[in-house]
Amino acid sequence: MKLYKEGRYTGERALYETHDAKIENCIFDDGESPLKESSNLDISHSSFCWKYPLWYDKNVKVEHSTFFEMARAGVWYTQDITLNDVLICAPKNFRRCKKLTLKDVTFTDAKETLFNCEDVKLINVSAKGDYFGMHCSNMNIENLKVDGNYAFDSAKNATFKNCKLLTKDAFWNCENINIEHSYICGEYFGWNSKNITLKDCTIESLQGFCYMENVKLINCKVLNTNLAFEYSTVDADITTRLISIKNPKGGRIVCRGYDELIMEPNLVDPSKTEIIVKE
Repeated sequence: MKLYKEGRYTGERALYETHDAKIENCIFDDGESPLKESSNLDISHSSFCWKYPLWYDKNVKVEHSTFFEMARAGVWYTQDITLNDVLICAPKNFRRCKKLTLKDVTFTDAKETLFNCEDVKLINVSAKGDYFGMHCSNMNIENLKVDGNYAFDSAKNATFKNCKLLTKDAFWNCENINIEHSYICGEYFGWNSKNITLKDCTIESLQGFCYMENVKLINCKVLNTNLAFEYSTVDADITTRLISIKNPKGGRIVCRGYDELIMEPNLVDPSKTEIIVKE
């Protein structure tokens, strides 16, 4: 492999179409698309300081490196890329990537980040910003922390474990999502989604779980939640008390009680929903 070591590269497409290379302690500054259309890159202890550094690439590893604020839209249309121990300070990163692995990665400005990606693995990732993870599919996620609204809109086929998500409108328009041992706080959880399962989770969500098809809660705490399950089909085993339940379309809800039950026969058939209160 060709070695690039301790270099500073400027100008547009500085190392365009670089293949089979090891890049160490390098700085990519003041020039767009420095490594566009490259492949088989092993990058470590390097800094990306300008826009579009890794576009249309294949087989890339980045370790112990930094994407600075102006490295916007850093990785798009790239396949088979792994980042480990990386700080990313720029927004709009990771679009339409395939086979993406992020481990020990921190996003300080994650707005509009991780869009339309496939075959995604996130381990020990933290992100601050809105619209994280939109339209992604085939995801395996552990120990993710997100602070930002509208996370994972339209995601499909994903597993989440040991995550902490502070996000309004999380998991809207989703399909086939499994969430375990996680904490989710934010209004309007899960609207318009189907086949969503939460196990051993804590959820705080005003007007959560509405307009959902086949939402399942197993041994979950549901806190500070009112007008829940409106027009949803549900199978819920909840270990806490609910503020209110409104017009579920059908299924079964087990909880420790509720302050208000709203069932409007002109809108739903109350006989299709079984509600069991366990003291």
